Amino acid sequence: MPLGQVDRSSDRPAFHQIADQLRSAVMSNEIPAGGTVPSETQLMDHFGVARNTVRQALQVLKSEGLLVSEHGRGVFVRERPPVRRLAADRFARRHREQGKAAFVAETTAESQMPSVDQIRVSIDRPTADIRSRLDLNARERVVVRDRRYLADGKPVEKATSYIPASIGRGTKIAEPDSGPGGIYARIEELGHRLARFTEEIDVRMPSPAEAAALRLAAGVPVIHLVRVAYDESDRPVEVCDTVMAADAFQLTYTFPAL
Repeated sequence: MPLGQVDRSSDRPAFHQIADQLRSAVMSNEIPAGGTVPSETQLMDHFGVARNTVRQALQVLKSEGLLVSEHGRGVFVRERPPVRRLAADRFARRHREQGKAAFVAETTAESQMPSVDQIRVSIDRPTADIRSRLDLNARERVVVRDRRYLADGKPVEKATSYIPASIGRGTKIAEPDSGPGGIYARIEELGHRLARFTEEIDVRMPSPAEAAALRLAAGVPVIHLVRVAYDESDRPVEVCDTVMAADAFQLTYTFPAL
């Protein structure tokens, strides 16, 4: 891996210059995902700087989520296997008819093994925001399904679905295992044929709880997505509030040219 030298005449601190060069090597794949970064001693010798300067440079890249340390082994480029989300396809009815929920369809398409854990189901009073999105009155309740999704055993997504209790209470929707095809298959079996979805997306830094649940390295943001599903009568039948590890997903959309 070719590295330059520190420009002593530059106003940019030496540790930033070193971080810039290492970042460039990571982004150009000169040091591939999972690859080992030169040791502190090697970087000190190459750049002619003190150990603390090297450690500052490495910390910059760790805070950006590019590098991770493994005690006793060294510093490595963080692996970031993408899960491609095909927004126009992942909710296709054919997947539900094949017994595949959306996450299963998108993950297996990338040759990864999907799984779900930490499933909690309850019937609760919705927040004002959820009540508004589902067009419910103040007395109505919702079935809440909170779960964590994993790809090849690695946590990549936390999702909480809210379904009107008038639809989901007493059905498989209110059980931890909702059955083949997931909750959308059950919603359609109950007579609510899905017609459209809306999604709102923003990117932000995770809360401490989110970072712990998704095992995020320092500096890795999350994608926050809120989806509303509507049936053919244009009734909102589900709100899904999802937090995804930003380095584990690629959002892919197709739009008509109207």
